[in-house]
Amino acid sequence: MKLSRVMLAAPASGSGKTLITCGLLQLLVNRGKRVAAFKCGPDYIDPMFHRKVIGTPSKNLDTFFTDENTTRYLFGKEAKKADISVLEGVMGFYDGVGGITTAASSYELARVTDTPVILIVNAKGMSLSVIPLIKGFLQYQKDSHIRGVILNQTTKMTYQLLKEPIEQELGIAALGYVPKCAELAIESRHLGLVTPEEVADLRGKIQGLAGLLEETVEVEKLLALAEAAEELDWKEPDFSERKLGAGQKAIRIGLARDEAFCFCYQDNLELLEKLGAELVEFSPLHHEKLPEDLDGLLLYGGYPELYAEQLSKNKSMRKQIKDAILKGMPYLAECGGFMYLQETMEDMKGRKYPMAGAISGQAYGTQKLGRFGYITLSTEKEQQLLKKGESIKAHEFHYFDTTKNGADYHARKPVGKREWDCIHGGKNHAAGFPHLYYYSNPEFVFRFLQKCASWQQEKKGRKK
Repeated sequence: MKLSRVMLAAPASGSGKTLITCGLLQLLVNRGKRVAAFKCGPDYIDPMFHRKVIGTPSKNLDTFFTDENTTRYLFGKEAKKADISVLEGVMGFYDGVGGITTAASSYELARVTDTPVILIVNAKGMSLSVIPLIKGFLQYQKDSHIRGVILNQTTKMTYQLLKEPIEQELGIAALGYVPKCAELAIESRHLGLVTPEEVADLRGKIQGLAGLLEETVEVEKLLALAEAAEELDWKEPDFSERKLGAGQKAIRIGLARDEAFCFCYQDNLELLEKLGAELVEFSPLHHEKLPEDLDGLLLYGGYPELYAEQLSKNKSMRKQIKDAILKGMPYLAECGGFMYLQETMEDMKGRKYPMAGAISGQAYGTQKLGRFGYITLSTEKEQQLLKKGESIKAHEFHYFDTTKNGADYHARKPVGKREWDCIHGGKNHAAGFPHLYYYSNPEFVFRFLQKCASWQQEKKGRKK
């Protein structure tokens, strides 16, 4: 299939990828384009910014989580709905698993999806030195897919001086520059950027950047580069045997979603729906009661530590969630959601608050990243959603820990020898710090839905 697409990547984190990506997305929307947006890697926050701009969910693409065909499928099923797709890279262009491989890097995603790459180079304090820097990235891998460059934090004069040498010496397109714009910067915190809702006048900032890019970036050349992308093919995964039976009532699953719980992969949610789930959003922060007639619960990650006092004060919600879990309702909880289920949780100042208490343990701050990065999960225990001999891939990124991490699953890093036990598991639940990616093992989430269906039938029996 012919799909117009381009990736914005950079030599390093902090080069301006997210801001320039959002500005470009807004520029394209302003031009009347239907745009699809994607983020390379397991990042949750950048897709939130993409979504704010384009009005539809942005997706994650990660070649650690999925094989090449599945990665192309997840990209293609969204890209075919759009006039152009914009992929935002992660970290430095070649930075991959373990920090010493290109696996799961922006480069690998560009290779798997055969996507032209525009390298965003922070040229602050540089002039001619950008030439060998870009040249190194071009030559490190013969199939780099780098077709153009945008110079960030530089002046019009410097860009005009460098445009001809870049194109003549390197054979790629010089596509413009972005001057330093302190007033358009977005703040960061311990897990990355703040969320879009926390940015004052975000819409105005992004529109301002879009207007600036119209003046400083050669948009028509960029669009031509995206249009020149090669055709892409893939085979759609067959889930027909994993769907719940015909006539099965929809499985109503409560999805915690608010300022405190906002980290979830869109493709995870859509896979749940594809397999027969009806997702019903609720807020542990703002709602006093769970939605009616639920068959399961999903508590994903986010920033509960920023809202610990508010979460604790909502006693009716804490009690309802605890009671539902203790009665046997199937549930999945990750990172922040897992912390919320503990007996207590600290906030960012170390103050301790009562939480749901469905799991024995206390969540506390550590002031440093713990067990950071990709992992593969397996288990040797019976009666688990994850069966012996199987695995599911996941990612951890947290500055908090708990006194009871669980020991029903085993985590192993893809590079090096580090491994550990984690997760409170059982035949109808899994709760721990790892963020799971369901497409790495759809059977896991199908079993969860089967348990939810069984719970639905048990409820009917009790009512009779």
